[in-house]
Amino acid sequence: MRRAVTIVVTTSAVLAGGSFASQAQAATPPTPSITAPGGFVMNNGTGATLFGKAADTRRPTGSTTKIMTAKVVLAQRGLNLDAKVTIQKAYSDYIVAKNASSARLIVGDQVTVRQLLYGLMLPSGCDAAYALADKFGTGSTRAARVKSFIGKMNDEARRMGLRNTHFDSFDGISNGANYSTPRDLTKIASSAMQNSTFRNIVKTKATTQKVTTRTGGYRNMAWTNTNKLLSTYSGAIGVKTGSGQQAKYCLVFAATRNNKTVIGTVLAAQNETNRAADVKKLLDYGFAR
Repeated sequence: MRRAVTIVVTTSAVLAGGSFASQAQAATPPTPSITAPGGFVMNNGTGATLFGKAADTRRPTGSTTKIMTAKVVLAQRGLNLDAKVTIQKAYSDYIVAKNASSARLIVGDQVTVRQLLYGLMLPSGCDAAYALADKFGTGSTRAARVKSFIGKMNDEARRMGLRNTHFDSFDGISNGANYSTPRDLTKIASSAMQNSTFRNIVKTKATTQKVTTRTGGYRNMAWTNTNKLLSTYSGAIGVKTGSGQQAKYCLVFAATRNNKTVIGTVLAAQNETNRAADVKKLLDYGFAR
């Protein structure tokens, strides 16, 4: 009789264990399939990897490069965000020559560093990137200052231990050696998001900034964020779009729900629609993990 009871208990335990295992298995969401060649997602609080697809494959990054541009500026010792920078003709000439995205900065205007960061990250202004590189690089010529600034970007990548990241531009318009990976870009963004000014800028959907004109008057500059995720995904807080002939469609993204922040990167999507679908899948998966 005692033996029979033992058998019954053991069988029940096995059945219960099987039931618990099934419940745990059911609670784990299936790994998503994305169309983009490269993607990565991590828990921003713990640094735990949640998803990876060719996460360490080097690819062109387009304007997601500007995350590092902003990070380097914000790391400058004694930074005065209200310091004014005079917009030079070289910046607007650069936009025309490269057919680049623009903050529509006007030659002779005096724009603060803070405003340039908004112009950099919202409309993805390559003119704003140029102005910041010129301002915060060192050297007696503009070319030397820009080279110095890009050097600072690479120094920061090395300091962070990012072996698969290299910059040859301040804005992602590459000369052939501007690349990163989904994992590295996510780490750069995660680090940048520790800065409150950066966080406030990249979560802004639109802004109007009053800048000083050459004659001492004022004009309003209206900038809208190219990151549509901010309006289409609940809890989205950033970070930066990118695109280009080589880079295709990229997005470094972040969202917070129930005190959990998920951050990641999609690189080389074929179009904006695919990029948006991939990012939503990865965010949903990240929050379900």
